[in-house]
Amino acid sequence: MFVILVYDFNEKRVAKALKIARKYLYWVQNSVFEGEISEANYKKLKIELQNIMHPDEDSIIFYTFRTQKYSKREEFGLKKGGEEFIL
Repeated sequence: MFVILVYDFNEKRVAKALKIARKYLYWVQNSVFEGEISEANYKKLKIELQNIMHPDEDSIIFYTFRTQKYSKREEFGLKKGGEEFIL
């Protein structure tokens, strides 16, 4: 499946969230990630992020698609993300 992850974490936990998300997805912009992910890794990613979040201060949004085939992406301006994929 193809996933877009958007999160907003308190600055105390944002570095931990970044480290977790980079294990599974490509970094696009500040607190935005995307990429193909297996169902098993998607579950792991959700659990890991939920374990560090404080629901009264932080938020996580996942957009899931069966495939990237029918999606379109346009970029304008400064490219902030990295192409590297860290496991």
